Amino acid sequence: MLHTINKSPFESSTLETCIRFLQPGDPVLFIEDGVYAVQAGNRFAGLLENTMKDNPVYALQPDLAARGITAVTGGVKNIDYESFVELVEEHQVNSWL
Repeated sequence: MLHTINKSPFESSTLETCIRFLQPGDPVLFIEDGVYAVQAGNRFAGLLENTMKDNPVYALQPDLAARGITAVTGGVKNIDYESFVELVEEHQVNSWL
């Protein structure tokens, strides 16, 4: 199952809630304000690094660029819209709103 997170972790507990429900191998995709979670060096970096031991983590590049985020936590894969569509086609989607 693909988990998408669109809320900033600084304003919502969506990230922590999502992680509690992840199954090994489930991809996590940060979109919209959710991309603030993957900014390098923030307080969520350790949580993401731990998550990436069992789950691939992605961030939508256009949303990173729109928010001026140029450095992301190591291991987070930046993807474009085409790759986003491919993930959606491959997985059932759970949107954490």
